[in-house]
Amino acid sequence: MKRIFIDSSVFFSAAYSEKGGSRELLLKGARGEVILVLSPLVLEETRRNLGEVSSELADLFDMIAGAIPFELVQPTKDEVISAAMIVSLKDAPILAAARKAGVDLLVTLDKKHLLGKPELVKYAGTPIVSPKEAINDYL
Repeated sequence: MKRIFIDSSVFFSAAYSEKGGSRELLLKGARGEVILVLSPLVLEETRRNLGEVSSELADLFDMIAGAIPFELVQPTKDEVISAAMIVSLKDAPILAAARKAGVDLLVTLDKKHLLGKPELVKYAGTPIVSPKEAINDYL
């Protein structure tokens, strides 16, 4: 079974919109078709960002997070520092966690910092793709 690391942009999008690749990935995780991997930081960041939009979305996030069996991975400080050598410090915990987890895909909506960066793909040891690409090309 494929193990997919999702970042907070994907989780936010899945909670915010009933349609799209992000929601489909969470549904696949809920149905046991894929294993969704994330870090505690992804959970914290997603809840905080949704809470800034509305308390109802934060409540929906809590329900989703409680219903889907995520695999959690926590990178060490040294792993994050190592990743920060090739990516912005803000994104280093994501790259470090995906690398540590040894996932089949890192899925993100971050076009500016993560998508389309071959050096990050090499470092992570896995393709870095959008939710749509994950669904259409890998699952």
